[in-house]
Amino acid sequence: MKISSLYEMDKLVNCLYRKPEALFRLICFPWAGGGSIHYAQWGKLFNNSIEVYSIRLPGRETRSKEPFVQNLQQVIDEIANILLPSLKEKPFAFFGHSFGAYLSYATAEYIKKNHSLEPVHLFVSGASAPHSAARFPVQKKSDLPDDEFLKWMTSIGGTPSEILINKDILQLFVPVLKADLRLVELIRYENPQMKLLSCSISSFDGKEDVPHDLEAWKDLTIGEFTIHKLSGGHFYLKEPDNEKFLIDYITKHLETAEVDYL
Repeated sequence: MKISSLYEMDKLVNCLYRKPEALFRLICFPWAGGGSIHYAQWGKLFNNSIEVYSIRLPGRETRSKEPFVQNLQQVIDEIANILLPSLKEKPFAFFGHSFGAYLSYATAEYIKKNHSLEPVHLFVSGASAPHSAARFPVQKKSDLPDDEFLKWMTSIGGTPSEILINKDILQLFVPVLKADLRLVELIRYENPQMKLLSCSISSFDGKEDVPHDLEAWKDLTIGEFTIHKLSGGHFYLKEPDNEKFLIDYITKHLETAEVDYL
């Protein structure tokens, strides 16, 4: 790989646990305002058959001086173009929570249309399907003043508690969160006339989270579709028992997918 390509890859992808012999790569997409650390740590929880790539977006962590992305296509172009050589190397799956669910689907759609590639499994979490009417609130939340915005985020459980209690972190977090939320609010998908994907889709949600239209995700693939609701709110996936369930579930379905892939 060229030096420039290696630089771009290191900028975009956080892979704390390299596993060159892994059979699969799990590409993880961040929630709104999120960085790459949480999913990068997943690398140590999976066995050696799965290597985790955690996506790092502009405006945060080592990319904090880069401007926020202004539209979804800009993000998808960067992710798809930089990851493409890796995606061609071995089977891969996508996992995305909340905002990350939309990023993961949009990336899957893009690489299917443009490169005839698709994940062996799409794992989406904490989000209505992109074309669902349930996605569109009356008011754009990203336009709210910061104090009202935080009250709203707190009321829906959409902000990690460790951030809410630290004012210094909040000052850094709110602009990133609002920038990501603007992207979500700009995403518009029509009801699909045909199903583009053929991979399985698994949809997860917290039982105490605000209701999401999970059923509509089945409109996007001819593959198998399943729903799983776990105890907890919007960040149910941070609970140790739920995290273990997700790791075990993903491992089982990827190792099963290997048979079909081969």
